[in-house]
Amino acid sequence: MERIVSNVIPVLDMEKADGGPQSRAAFLEQLRAAVHDVGFFHLVGHKITGSDRLLELSREFFALPEQQLEEISILKSPHFRGYSETGRERTKGTPDHRRQLDIGPELEPCVPRPGDPEYLWLAGPNQWPASMPHLRTFILDWARQLTGVSYRLIRLILAAVETPENFLDPVVIPDPHVHLKLLHYPGSDDTPENTQGIGVHKDLGLLTLLLQDDQGGLQVAVEEGEFIDVPYLPGAFVVNLGELLEVATRGYLRATTHRVVRPGPGVQRYSSPFFYNPCLHSTMQALPSRLVAQAAGVAHDPGNPLLASYGENVMKGMRRGFPEVVALHQSASRA
Repeated sequence: MERIVSNVIPVLDMEKADGGPQSRAAFLEQLRAAVHDVGFFHLVGHKITGSDRLLELSREFFALPEQQLEEISILKSPHFRGYSETGRERTKGTPDHRRQLDIGPELEPCVPRPGDPEYLWLAGPNQWPASMPHLRTFILDWARQLTGVSYRLIRLILAAVETPENFLDPVVIPDPHVHLKLLHYPGSDDTPENTQGIGVHKDLGLLTLLLQDDQGGLQVAVEEGEFIDVPYLPGAFVVNLGELLEVATRGYLRATTHRVVRPGPGVQRYSSPFFYNPCLHSTMQALPSRLVAQAAGVAHDPGNPLLASYGENVMKGMRRGFPEVVALHQSASRA
């Protein structure tokens, strides 16, 4: 696929949504264009604090001895929580060249009974490094902050596409199934043909808010087969939409394809995506909007059918991304 460097990712200032009627109307029009035309944008004015500290903690975590990291391996969790070494997660069958820590809501472990939906495996506790007790406290507060901003942003997106702002409240209140990752992309080695940090994909839920450092690597396919670099903007989150919003708007809103290219030799990239999703049992309904009624329909990909059920849609991704976890825990429980 051709790579094109461009600056077409819009910048939206969330504070303008709180201005007078003219300021709010202008913000909503900018937001509508961003989520319809591009599917990605930079968000500033969000009032989230602690971004630098999160990246510091991420570097501290990935600098821990590998033996300590393996103590919280994702292979020990049937709920897809914990540490993954390089190559553990896969995109379309190809190992991703990154390390990560997967974190979700702190819940009691759930083991589905016969006849229960498989996505109940996603409910369970996190795994935390014993030598970094401060990480848990910070991350849970960070997730709380981003949950609030995400809820406010989803209401603004609904307003921008002429839908009642509370339309999605039944599926996100009171227990959105949020998901956070700490990510480390080590620099490439002597095999430059292997450039996959994470392969080409779409996100599975409603919204993603990404905090990234200044090393670059995130690329977006604004046009089919043409990838552009998403530039680093200090203090901003990179926001993109997930597949559930594409389904609920018949394709009017874009879940845009993207990837991360591995950094060069000696370069270390750190980032942290926060995925804002509805509750596990939710099923998306079409938004009652004239814009949605006139939309052409979702993008059709036989290799990635889009599902209206959040739980089923996210389990589709987990089965493909972590086949060893499925084989170790879920397959054994069904035997």
